[in-house]
Amino acid sequence: MARLAVADGIEVMACTPHIMAGVYSNSAASIRADIATLADQLRLAGIPLQLVSGADIHLSPSFAVDFASGLVLGLNESRYFLLEPPHHVMPPRLEDFAFAMIAAGHHPILTHPERLTWIEGQYEVVERLYAAGVLMQITGGSLTGRFGRRPQYWAEKMLAEGRVHLLATDAHDTRKRPPLLAEARDAAARLLGNEEAQRLVVTNPLYILQNVLPSELRSASGGLGREQKSFLGWLRQFGGGRTRGKDI
Repeated sequence: MARLAVADGIEVMACTPHIMAGVYSNSAASIRADIATLADQLRLAGIPLQLVSGADIHLSPSFAVDFASGLVLGLNESRYFLLEPPHHVMPPRLEDFAFAMIAAGHHPILTHPERLTWIEGQYEVVERLYAAGVLMQITGGSLTGRFGRRPQYWAEKMLAEGRVHLLATDAHDTRKRPPLLAEARDAAARLLGNEEAQRLVVTNPLYILQNVLPSELRSASGGLGREQKSFLGWLRQFGGGRTRGKDI
């Protein structure tokens, strides 16, 4: 997976295993240790991929306490964390939870909202979360059709409306869910232009890893069919990869 990522142009990858009580027993300490081990192996293999810490965190009653106490961790130890809600049922009080975390200085990034089946009938929840300051991350494969027509529709809709901050790989393996981002970046560029696509895979991800204030971040400006700008090369892309519970 690391070799594929580097060949695709990715230089920095966030390692984001799931944290879910009773299902994925990862912790901040175990994730840091595993990343250090993997980073050593990458150096020995001569693979120039920088790893940063993170987790795809599921909702739980102790979430706020666990985050504040350091049991779970944000992306690159920052205020920003990946929040994964249930795929098929919108959890009760999701909005209240997100607002409370923002008020406490912990900033949620909603992962792959375009792939949540409940988005079909409750898109207004996504709209309200976005308006409240929750960051939105869509999966690159959704934009290129890897997950089917419905996720692609919602990914394109959110981009057109300017509700997307990040584009990530959400990679699980080398075949069905590979760590590839260039094709999705190009798809975003066709919809929004190169400058806005660059914001999704370089500018905003770097700001997050640097823990800048949320006021410094903005979503890529929506607008389908705008004039294509000249191609901009990019130095870094952001990849969030996972392989079940112990992911990269």
